[in-house]
Amino acid sequence: MEFPSKLIENAVGELAKLPGIGRKTALRLTLHLLKAETEATSSLAEALAKMRFEITYCQTCHNISDTEECSICANKLRDHSLVCVVSDIRDVIAIENTGQYQGVYHVLGGVISPIEGIGPSDLHIDSLLKRIPDSEIKEIILAISPTMEGDTTAFFLSRKLREFPEVHISTIARGIPMGGELEYADEITLGRSIVERTRQAKA
Repeated sequence: MEFPSKLIENAVGELAKLPGIGRKTALRLTLHLLKAETEATSSLAEALAKMRFEITYCQTCHNISDTEECSICANKLRDHSLVCVVSDIRDVIAIENTGQYQGVYHVLGGVISPIEGIGPSDLHIDSLLKRIPDSEIKEIILAISPTMEGDTTAFFLSRKLREFPEVHISTIARGIPMGGELEYADEITLGRSIVERTRQAKA
């Protein structure tokens, strides 16, 4: 693809690195930004820079946040006795969009995947276990995508959480298809899976 300007070529190259963006789409976006008002392009650049360098993560649940404590953990109206464990921040967004859940979260930051070299120590599992003693947590929902890696992670967590017999462990109902990802589930199915979660039997 020939470009009349090296600056255009560089912009297209950077945009094309984004997931789902090919070079043709990147070119359309670049030309749109070129034609847009200078203030609009500057605002976009500033918003992206602030997002990248100023955003932080909640010290309690590891959700994205503008402060040390995210808005969900800081909300006194949420049910802090109920913790939904998810693998990714996108899962928090997906579950919140259902409007069916009023508890709090814990974001693992991934799933156990030996093939990719990701073990339990690479995830936020220890911080989850440290949240339980002397807290009001009564139930933990394992809302992890039902993939092979997700099931491995859920199994590992279930064994670790047996150390806390006073805490009920449940999993989302299997309205989510096997091998599916939470973020792609429709809101009705995902919301119903949270509401109709199943308690795990204690060993």
